[in-house]
Amino acid sequence: MSHFTVTATDGAARAGILRTGHGDVRTPAFMPVGTKGTVKSLDPDELRAVGSQIILGNTYHLHFRPGDELIAELGSLHAFSGWDGPILTDSGGFQVFSLRDTLLAVDDDGVTFRSVYDGAPERFTPELAAQIQRNLGSDIAMCLDVCPPAGVTRAELEEVVRRTSLWAARQRQTDRADGQLVFGITQGAADEELRRRSIEELVALDFDGYALGGLAVGESREEMFAATTWAAPLLPPERPRYFMGIGDAEGILRVIGAGIDLFDCVLPTRTARTGSALTGSGRLNLKNARFARDPRPLEEGCGCPACARFSRAYIRHLINQEELLGLRLLSLHNLHFLLELTAGARAAIERGELRAYTAERLSRLAARPQEDPWDS
Repeated sequence: MSHFTVTATDGAARAGILRTGHGDVRTPAFMPVGTKGTVKSLDPDELRAVGSQIILGNTYHLHFRPGDELIAELGSLHAFSGWDGPILTDSGGFQVFSLRDTLLAVDDDGVTFRSVYDGAPERFTPELAAQIQRNLGSDIAMCLDVCPPAGVTRAELEEVVRRTSLWAARQRQTDRADGQLVFGITQGAADEELRRRSIEELVALDFDGYALGGLAVGESREEMFAATTWAAPLLPPERPRYFMGIGDAEGILRVIGAGIDLFDCVLPTRTARTGSALTGSGRLNLKNARFARDPRPLEEGCGCPACARFSRAYIRHLINQEELLGLRLLSLHNLHFLLELTAGARAAIERGELRAYTAERLSRLAARPQEDPWDS
């Protein structure tokens, strides 16, 4: 039986079911980021309660702390973290290449860098990335790729594509955990010729799914959306498609409309740590004095735990006093907001009404700037 089935389409957009060893994921699906084995401040039951289906773990950080072999000894990342649903683990490539001041050397065999934990020289290869993810026991493992910043020369981008394909071919031949799916990551930035070459080379390796990597790394938003629109249809229609690193409302709706099935971002919990709430009409900076006596929930009609019981005034008080409950409530709300937005898009695809759903949601956001005019 195939591990992915498209159940409905609406233009380029798809609704589907991704089957994993720890349960099905109804797509399109947003994946909360649990970098170090936890979505910051939240436990697994809370993640389920706000609609999480699948979470993301970080190969780089878990390899160094507490160690992937220790996690394997304790029964996999699922058992270690208490999350019994699907887990996708990245390969560590983004961390290695985005922390550019720690990067020492990259060659056809792998990449050498200094650990962010103790500064010691370390090396990742495709085989090691596979081994770490095998130890973690994730449901979906990502291939090690070269992830350049925006603005590199075309010659550098050609080398990125060549090396990423070389590494993917090696990781494709490496042992995986029982039932583990492996996704390839395409590169090429917004260069159509190079992105097409990357897709063709990775599709020939027959991965279980494919990601658009090397976007949302500093290029303009319109360039990113345009590249997604023409690149997503080049990926195999019978395999899941993953856009790496997008989590704002407009971004989610636009990549869904382009045919993307999975996406992740730290935005909801990172925004919570700044004291801000995501709402259908923009962000609320709860540190602002105008909320000091505001008895309303963060968003009228929201069913999250924060909105069900607590006022803006109370949450503002918690944030300003650096009480952990404030961070937890905002994290729950922000995740619920994005997960509800995505579930709504999925239902709209099934009805054939995604265009209207997207227009309505974006019109509400456009009615007020993303940062509330009172926020400063």
